[in-house]
Amino acid sequence: MKKIFILLVLIYSFCFSKEVLLLHSYHKGYKWSDDISKAIEEKFKSYDNIELTTIYMDTKRVAGPLYLDKLANLYKIQLKKRNFDLIIASDNNAFEFVIRYHEYLFKNLPVLFTGINNFDKALLDENHMIKYMSGVVEQVDIEKNFNLILKLHPKLKNLLILNDKSKTGYAVKRDLRSIIKKYKKRINIEYIDNMNIKKIKQKVKNLDKNSVIFFILFFQDISGKFFTYKQSFKAIKDVSSVPIYGLWDFYLDYGMIGGLLTSAKAQGEAVANMALKVLNGVKIKDIPILNDSPNKYIFDYKELNKFNINIKPFLDEYEIINEPNSLYKEHTKFVILSLLLIFILSVIVLIMKVNIKRRKKVENELSNQLKFEKVLLETLPNAIYYKNKEGKIISCNKSFCQLFNLKKDEVIGKTAYDFYPKDIAKKNSKIDEEILKTQVPNSSELTIHFSNKQMKFFILNKAVYKNISGNIGGIVCIMDDITERVQQKQFLIQQSKLAEMGDMVAAIAHQWNEPLVELSAQVQDIQTSYMLDELENISIEEFVNDSMVQIQYMSKTLSDFRNFLKPSTKKAMFSLAKSFEEIFEIISKQVFYSNITLSHNYKHYKKKLMIFGYENEFKQVLLNIINNAKNKIIQKNEKNEEFKGEISINVSQEQNYNIILISDNAGAIKENIIDSIFDPYFTTKKDGTGIGLYMAKVIIEDKMAGFISVCNNKHKVIFTIKLPNKQNKS
Repeated sequence: MKKIFILLVLIYSFCFSKEVLLLHSYHKGYKWSDDISKAIEEKFKSYDNIELTTIYMDTKRVAGPLYLDKLANLYKIQLKKRNFDLIIASDNNAFEFVIRYHEYLFKNLPVLFTGINNFDKALLDENHMIKYMSGVVEQVDIEKNFNLILKLHPKLKNLLILNDKSKTGYAVKRDLRSIIKKYKKRINIEYIDNMNIKKIKQKVKNLDKNSVIFFILFFQDISGKFFTYKQSFKAIKDVSSVPIYGLWDFYLDYGMIGGLLTSAKAQGEAVANMALKVLNGVKIKDIPILNDSPNKYIFDYKELNKFNINIKPFLDEYEIINEPNSLYKEHTKFVILSLLLIFILSVIVLIMKVNIKRRKKVENELSNQLKFEKVLLETLPNAIYYKNKEGKIISCNKSFCQLFNLKKDEVIGKTAYDFYPKDIAKKNSKIDEEILKTQVPNSSELTIHFSNKQMKFFILNKAVYKNISGNIGGIVCIMDDITERVQQKQFLIQQSKLAEMGDMVAAIAHQWNEPLVELSAQVQDIQTSYMLDELENISIEEFVNDSMVQIQYMSKTLSDFRNFLKPSTKKAMFSLAKSFEEIFEIISKQVFYSNITLSHNYKHYKKKLMIFGYENEFKQVLLNIINNAKNKIIQKNEKNEEFKGEISINVSQEQNYNIILISDNAGAIKENIIDSIFDPYFTTKKDGTGIGLYMAKVIIEDKMAGFISVCNNKHKVIFTIKLPNKQNKS
């Protein structure tokens, strides 16, 4: 009976035992191959009738056609007496080897493959393998990993891709080309597969915090040096301070964060399931190729925690390795945090109860304050507006709307170019740029011509305003209407001119005295010639010519007088020498008959000195100072007939200014009044108006951006005038 039982067991084993050959492309110890073997062995463990034989081709270290031929011959001898039911080829080299040597080594045997990159079904047409083969495609999803990296690192600037020149590396590189092209506009991508390990480590060491490494494969560097997967990854990890992502799960647990990974375990499980079907009698042609690689999102908890990366908002399904297993600790931490949170919330509630009334009170006060400020802003007579950094008006008050006869919603969103002429708007834009840059307030003058032919003058007071965050929000502008003040000053200038009219008329009388005497003599002479019947044509012509010379001289005197009275409306460049000549034409005779020496000295006599300002008003200042000096000298001469009066004018030039010194020797000004002589309505004359020197200061300093001052020098009084010799850019 016992013998019969043993015989039945042998028959069962002979009839139903199955042999499977697992042919690995690489070597034992290579984690990818080991994980595939482990998954297949785990699947076959519960089937006692399956015998698994594993062979390693070692093509990571040795490759080439000659080597493969010798390997085929070796296997021919080695496997000659073995009867396999199924061949499993792991990775591309084993896959291609089985196709090439199928007839020689594994004739008519079914073949399953796993871990095949860049799979092309056309490969199965070789040696008619399509009827013998099926399997699991290894398909890395590079683009999904790119998208994941960009989501997890929104501030990413640099992506360093590390790869080698192995067969798998080349396959991945082909897929990478189109993806790099697609994403290179968003981030800087650097692909490296042509450096030695030393240079790569230096490159990785210099990466900044906005960088990420995408580690593909690295078993051999450009110098030919071979590394295990652990050695190559550790060499990079040791010098890296940035996150590292990859495509294969065997780098997990060595410092890689993870990603959408091609799992050796999943590949092994899938091909093992196919193998069981074949061993159970399913024909291989009825088992479809698994084109969708069983990839998984897998991450290392330690690395996620190290770089403070949260994947939950971006993924629904994923695996975490190295996650703490102690639920108790996790719950304890949760309880402690909950209690702490409850305590903090309780304290906050108590504090809020105490402060809620204060807050309401502050809110009411703030609301009242805002209402008050809004009413105040609307009732101010000054036009006020504020705009953002781009120059667009955000809001304004009622006075601004009334100034331009617009509604508020018609003002909002507009710029200076909508209200002012282009040149004025451009100037204001430059001022705004400077204010935003320096944050220093600015005041500038502006003249606006309205459509009703009305002209108004304003001072624009501008300053930046800041938001609650402390950032500059824009510019506030308060428009101060100075039209009345400008008109009043102009009126005072004309009044000052009229005050000088007495002296001007006297000067004209002196100017006309000689021409009138000359004309009178010529008229009497021609009358005598007529009475004596001696009048000839040549005499008439000489009379006419001489008379016209005198009349033109008198006419020019009147023209100079009229120009003096006419106000200058626009600043312009004018000659300093010409202004003095025209003043001297008016007053020279009067000064001469007053026994006063008037001298003038130009230090730059060869150079044409120019001034930027109002010409007629400037001549008014000169005339006022010279007339004051002349009148003082005349008064002193009345007391001392031997006194010889002198008025001296010296003109020189600095880099940006022309300097005019006007001095007289009629005696110093009293020290107790010298600081007051430019004050309005201050005078020492009985019939004086006190506006002459005040208007001189207004004209020189306010209207022409210059300076005027006075000082004593022993018995002399010196007036100093400094005026710009070119247009002020501000």
